[in-house]
Amino acid sequence: MRLSRFYDNIQRDLKLFTFVLFLLCLYRVLFMGLEHQYIASGTGWAAVGQANWTGLRLSLKGAGGVMLLSFVTTTLPELIVPRLQLRRLRLIWGTLISFVLAVLFMARFPYYAEFGQTYGMQVMQGWHDDRTALFWTMMQEYGLPWRLALAIGLTAGCWYVLRALLLRRGTWPLPQLASRGRQAAFTALLVVGLAFFTVFVRFGGGFNYATGINWENAAVTGDNFLNECILDDIQALYRVRAIEKKMQGGMIAGVDKAHVRAYAAQLPGGQTAKGDDLTPYLARQAAGARIARPKHIFIVLGESWAQWPMLPQYDDLHVADGIKSLAAAGWSTPYFMPTGEFTSAAICGVVTGLVDAGARPNYQPRSYKEPYPTALAEQFRALGYQVDFWYGGAPDWDNLRRMALAQGFDHFYGYPDYGAPKTNTWGTNDKNLFQALVTHLSDEPPTVHLIMTTSNHPPYNIDLAAEGLDMAKMEQKVRELIPNARDPAALAKELGHYWYMDQVVTRFVHEVQQAYPDSLFVITGDHAVRTDPGPTPTLYEHQSIPCVIYGDGVTAATLPAGAVGSQPAIAATLVELIAPAGFTYHTLVPPMTEPDAPQGAAFNSSTWLTNSVIGSIEGNALEPLPQFTGEPDFDAERAKLTAVLSRQRTLSWWLLMQGTQLPLQQAGEQ
Repeated sequence: MRLSRFYDNIQRDLKLFTFVLFLLCLYRVLFMGLEHQYIASGTGWAAVGQANWTGLRLSLKGAGGVMLLSFVTTTLPELIVPRLQLRRLRLIWGTLISFVLAVLFMARFPYYAEFGQTYGMQVMQGWHDDRTALFWTMMQEYGLPWRLALAIGLTAGCWYVLRALLLRRGTWPLPQLASRGRQAAFTALLVVGLAFFTVFVRFGGGFNYATGINWENAAVTGDNFLNECILDDIQALYRVRAIEKKMQGGMIAGVDKAHVRAYAAQLPGGQTAKGDDLTPYLARQAAGARIARPKHIFIVLGESWAQWPMLPQYDDLHVADGIKSLAAAGWSTPYFMPTGEFTSAAICGVVTGLVDAGARPNYQPRSYKEPYPTALAEQFRALGYQVDFWYGGAPDWDNLRRMALAQGFDHFYGYPDYGAPKTNTWGTNDKNLFQALVTHLSDEPPTVHLIMTTSNHPPYNIDLAAEGLDMAKMEQKVRELIPNARDPAALAKELGHYWYMDQVVTRFVHEVQQAYPDSLFVITGDHAVRTDPGPTPTLYEHQSIPCVIYGDGVTAATLPAGAVGSQPAIAATLVELIAPAGFTYHTLVPPMTEPDAPQGAAFNSSTWLTNSVIGSIEGNALEPLPQFTGEPDFDAERAKLTAVLSRQRTLSWWLLMQGTQLPLQQAGEQ
């Protein structure tokens, strides 16, 4: 009786396994077909077939996990207590899993359009984000009601099929086994078969890591879209969890906890610093002011201010005319990277002066105890400046106000603090933000302002026509200049908001400069990644952001031409521009005023660049930059990254997790 019942339940578990595996593969094929425009030109059917075959093997893991759940909650209890009747529980599990997979499948379309991934680390950012604002953004921008309705419809269809498979259709009967010996042999064979099956599924179609498939080695094609499709939604979320766990433990590329002291000694301060406090190792002495000391400094982080609309081939879009005019009158570099791929990463990079090392500063307890030695506010308060944060969103979003104040900022102003109306789910529009700041300036002492805009972000609800933009003409230009745009109207709308931000920021700069001629401005983006020129952007188009320094006395010769930098270098660069010779400040990332800055490398969480190439930190993606006309030496350029990645990531991680106390000196260390 027990064996017969067990044999029947195992078959029903296998039916559930087969159904889930089929569903994962079906969703993969549908996504590939419906979003085929993301497949790079020149990619053949062989690559498509390879992606589906590899994806099938990888999806064995997710289907196996569902089968294990069914086995543990249904098959095993009925084996132990035969009188239990738990078959409907298997149907419930199957239906719930079908609903989750349907929701993830429907959400995959807007997610990939936004981030170019089948669920990545932005999921973790969303988990900590303003969920009310996210909900309304999904309602207004991403079609949550109809997508959820379709997911429910798909789930109903899955329930109908599962009910037939698991409850109505029978199973193969247990073979007639007359003797106890035959029963024992059959039972042993069944158990051994299940063990082999479990191992085969666990390793993704193999019997060990070398012969199986896992998310880390699943990118087997030369096409990024197909490689992302290989990961079903279960594996994509597992990837997020695995990377997050590694990052929190410092187990990411570049973090080498065994060489903290050695990396500290490589810093300029390491030539004279001794002892167990990291702070003096981070010290630098300013070379001497290059411009007159400004009364006010403004660091503008423009929401999704990508650099690609500034490239010559997109000139006729005229969405970046403002920032290009400021760049022409001041100093700029096309070789600039954000700290990460979402807003809070950028803000944390500027506020703390630390590079992305996996551990989010705004969620680390140490960030609320005292400022890091490299914190922006610490450097400028020592120069006699007040340091304020102006934000177009809610002040408590993602712990930003609490973190900024803990890191030495004097004030933090969100849209409720300056009485601006809420104009979208995230806060107020950029015009209200900058108007409030202009009004406030007359009452301020010399102040450094860090400003974060919000309008160039879903739900993209600015009335662009009222602002003077001809949307029909914009869409026409998008169709002409970006003929492979997936949705020209939607891209035109996004670029229209980019234009709005560009116009508002440029007007603000000119208005403040007229009232306070000695002001200094840094204009950059928080990240790119959201709005791309078509379905297959270059890495540079997808990742790079502008950096413009504008103000009295700033010319193209003020800093080295073509300096390579990133957001954590902003504070050090400004200090070198205005501080007297010998002024001591602390930085982990060298300023862009260094003579060798054009020969450096900058990076964010996933990507790095030099003045000739851009590539992925983990992976083989490498591309020449559009500004580079020769044949780059990719090995030599990657060596530039190697020279800084481990030092900057390791010391950033150490400061976040351990503080300034260096580890005990090991034998043989200097």
